[in-house]
Amino acid sequence: MNTLYIIGALGIAFILGLIWAYNSLVLARNRSDEAWSDINVQLKRRHDLIPNVVETVKGYAAHEKGVFEKVTEARSRAMGAADPKSLGEAENVLSSTLKTLFAVAENYPDLKANANFLDLQRELADSENKIQAARRFYNSNVLLLNTKVDSFPTNIVAGTFGFTKKDFFQAEAGDMTLPQVKF
Repeated sequence: MNTLYIIGALGIAFILGLIWAYNSLVLARNRSDEAWSDINVQLKRRHDLIPNVVETVKGYAAHEKGVFEKVTEARSRAMGAADPKSLGEAENVLSSTLKTLFAVAENYPDLKANANFLDLQRELADSENKIQAARRFYNSNVLLLNTKVDSFPTNIVAGTFGFTKKDFFQAEAGDMTLPQVKF
């Protein structure tokens, strides 16, 4: 009779362990999804600001058409990226084109003194900071999920129920920060 109780207790412990492992994987996956959503919200804010910056600069530097086209094209590519790897690459290109746009702006003293341009520049800098924070939050949640997917015993549950690792959102260190414009 004692053996039956021991086997029953071990069976219950095993089932509870499986439930815990499954629920911890679900929680990690949901947190990484939430964090990805946060990145998208911040990137949308950034993408929404860019046309205003371009239009403001256009008013002062109409002959810089190639720069405006590159920024618009890079913004479109970034908005169309779906996964962390392609989004990181597209955002790097967008940041590079924004650097070019702000370099053009340096050549126009009236533009550098324009209150609207300065406000847009501050908002864009704020967006960049929020994107960096959202990226760190996402990557920490992806690290937790990926660790669970790789670690015993949750890796058994992950394989059984189809949990997979996610890609980190990576950007080159200097590419996600707003270029500094010196007045």
